[in-house]
Formats: sequence, C-alpha cells, structure tokens
Amino acid sequence: MSYRQKYVQCISPTGLHRMAYTEWGDPANTRVVVCVHGLTRSGRDFDELAAALSGEFRVVCPDVAGRGLSDRLADASAYGVPQYVADMMVLIGRLDVEQVDWVGTSMGGLIGMTLASLPQAPIRRLVLNDVGPLLTADALRRIGDYVGLDPRWDSFEEALAYMKVICRPFGTLSEGQWERMTAHSVAARPDGSWGFRYDPRIAEPFRQGFTGQDIDLWPVYERIKCPTLVMRGALSDLLTAETWQAMGERGPKAARVQIDGVGHAPMFTDAGQIAPVRAFLGGA
Repeated sequence: MSYRQKYVQCISPTGLHRMAYTEWGDPANTRVVVCVHGLTRSGRDFDELAAALSGEFRVVCPDVAGRGLSDRLADASAYGVPQYVADMMVLIGRLDVEQVDWVGTSMGGLIGMTLASLPQAPIRRLVLNDVGPLLTADALRRIGDYVGLDPRWDSFEEALAYMKVICRPFGTLSEGQWERMTAHSVAARPDGSWGFRYDPRIAEPFRQGFTGQDIDLWPVYERIKCPTLVMRGALSDLLTAETWQAMGERGPKAARVQIDGVGHAPMFTDAGQIAPVRAFLGGA
C-alpha cells in the first residue's frame, strides 16, 4: 500500500495548528474522497478502504486535530465540530477541487453531516458510517467512560491486548490488522512506556456538553441534499436500528447497508464492507 504523508496549516481562535493527512492515488485526480475517522481514532483506520479506492479516486484521510500525527490544540474547548468543519474546509481548499465525496465514521460522520447540511456544501456524495441524527444517551455515556483516559502500558504487546478488548465491537480482524491499528493508535513515551496518541483533553468539551439526554440532530440531517449512504454495524448501540431505518425515509432518504457481526463501528477491513462504499461512490 502506497501513500503520501502530508500536512496543512489550520487556525483556531488561539493560534495555528498543523493537520496531518495521508493521500492515496493520483495527486492530479479531481475525483477526491475524504475519509474522516471517529472520536479517538486516526486517518490510518482507512488504509484498506483507501488502497481499494485509490485506482479510481484520490483518497485523503486526515488526522483530526489532537489525534494521530496532527497537532494538539492550545485550548481544549476548541475540540468540537465547528473547529473540525473549519479545518476540513482548509483541507479541501488545499486539494484544489470544487467537490469531494465524504466517508465519515462516527465523529467523522457528524463532521460530514454538518458540512453537507450547509448551503453550497462541497460534498457530492456522503457516506455516514455507524452514526446518524440521533445519538443515544446510553451510547454517549459508554463513550464518556473511556474517552480521555490516559492509560500506560509497559510494552506494545500490552497495548495490543488492551485494544483487542476496548475495540471488540469492530468485529473480526486479522492479527495483522489488530497490530496495524494498534501501531497507529499508540506511541512509545520517553520513559519507555506506551500510551495513546490522541490528546486526552478531547474529553473535556465532550463531557461538559453531555447532559445525560439523547442528542437530536434531525434538523441538520434533513437539510442534506446530496445522495447519502448510511452503514450500520448490526450490533451498534450508537446508531439504533430505528434511527437507521428512519434515515432512509427522511431528509436525503439515504441508501442503507447493515454489516452483520459488527457493533460500533465497521472498519472497512474486508471486501464485504468496502464494496457498498465503492458502488455508491461510483454513481453519477
């Protein structure tokens, strides 16, 4: 698999920060797919999907601020969708294209959904991966229980074992896929221990904004005009079956695909998960 590691300079109210991204495929290709990861993840989650699509598209996978190889924000209160949308518009400007297709997992889907709901949005086709316009309090509480934790492990092997537990809802992955995912999720510390790559302060606005109630984003979803595909892990607690069904009937009336044996969220690590995305993005 071949990619180019790049960076783009963005700005927040408290200063400048670099956002890292990997780029796959022909850099001159104007058919661009932007793939954006979940809350604590990184753009390298999309390696298999990007490799599969790179013959037809230029695929760009950013590390959202505070994750992966991107800079951490000086002010933790800026970790939120408004800043992320602004950063993505800077990225799209760097790519020098008028429109992009968007694949967003969880938080990445919320960023895409917000951007696609705006007038003159640059999103041609939108894939929402295991996220929708109703976020249940139970799922948000579960996420709040682990986001922002800053565990340390004595070895990469210990970190790998931890990832296999906390990421069990991703479904069946090969040993090589678990190792790659862990390698892009953790890093060695100066003292020899291992820890997560993401800034634990991303939890601060998340927890401050959680009221113990469901979050209703249906008005945002119903403003989306572009063709939309929503994928759901059949065991997901973040995107309920009821919300997934309703997304096919309201707003952009999304096409729907469900992945058996997976919770939150499908990781596009096999041909069965990649094929619906490729077919959808290939549409006129």
